[in-house]
Amino acid sequence: MDELTAGLKIAVTGAVRAQALAAFKKQLALWNVAMPPVKPLVLDFGLNKFDHTGLIEYWIANEAAVGYCGKYLFVFDGQTCPEHRHQVKHETFFVVQGRCRMSSGRRRWMMKPGDVFVVPCGQYHSFTGQGPCLLLELSTPCEIADNDFRNPSIPIGQRHTP
Repeated sequence: MDELTAGLKIAVTGAVRAQALAAFKKQLALWNVAMPPVKPLVLDFGLNKFDHTGLIEYWIANEAAVGYCGKYLFVFDGQTCPEHRHQVKHETFFVVQGRCRMSSGRRRWMMKPGDVFVVPCGQYHSFTGQGPCLLLELSTPCEIADNDFRNPSIPIGQRHTP
């Protein structure tokens, strides 16, 4: 299955999506940053608490046949991408704008523009915006089922594969 299509099936819709995208576009204009011409994923991980747990993703590429993926990830101030790991996916995060608090295992630290963090397979990680934050993720291909969230209430990923 096309992974972006699978992601769009679990994306936030309606007024929450519209408000999030309007605020995101306003922030991009302040930073003078452009996004690729793709449909963004506005995710709340099935928790219906987008302001607290969620993010906006713009998929640049997910080229499984040749082994790479690129995405922009955006979190608002105080918003968290929940703790998770991947069995197959290896990720590298680069902070484009803003700041975020990164967590991996017991380690917590602040990332700022230009900082890079590598997440090998199997390592739990999460990040929280300290103000609005835009990251670039470069990784091996993305598969929705490869996500393993610590929070069992999140209805996607390894624990909830149909």
